[in-house]
Amino acid sequence: MVALIVTLIILGIILLALELLVIPGFGIAGISGIAAFVASIVIGFSHFGTAGGLLVCGGVLLSLLIMTVIILRSGTWKKIRLETKINASVDDIPKNKEYETGMRGIALTRLAPGGKARIGDSEAEVFSRDCIINAGTPVEISEIESNKVFVKPLDMDK
Repeated sequence: MVALIVTLIILGIILLALELLVIPGFGIAGISGIAAFVASIVIGFSHFGTAGGLLVCGGVLLSLLIMTVIILRSGTWKKIRLETKINASVDDIPKNKEYETGMRGIALTRLAPGGKARIGDSEAEVFSRDCIINAGTPVEISEIESNKVFVKPLDMDK
C-alpha cells in the first residue's frame, strides 16, 4: 500500500507539472493530478487510520510545496512568460481628427459592424449601422455620435 500511495503522489506531481508547464489551460492532466493526490490521501486514511492519513496528507502538501519552489526557482516562469510589449494606443476621438458628416473615405477592413477606414489622411475606427461593408468600399460619414464615427457605403442612397 505504501508503494501505491507514493506512486500516486509522484503521478500527481508529474501530472500537475505537465499541466502548469506544458499543457495550456486547466484540463484532464490537472484534474487527474488532483485526483491522484486525493486517492493517495483516501487510501492513507482507509488503510492506515487517522495518523497514517494525516501523514499522507502532509506528504502531499510537502511534495506540492517542494514542486512549487523548484518550478519557481528554476527560472521556468521566465522561459514561458510572454515578453512582448504592447505599444498600441487608443484611437483619437473624432473631434480631434476634425471629422464631419459627409466626409468620404474607403473601408480598409470589413465593417461588421466595426472596422477601420481611411478618411482624409488618417485611419479611424468606424462603424456601420445598416449593413456589412466590405474592405475597399467607398464610404461616407453619416453620423458622429460622441466618440463613434458611423459610415455608410456611397452606393447605398441609389
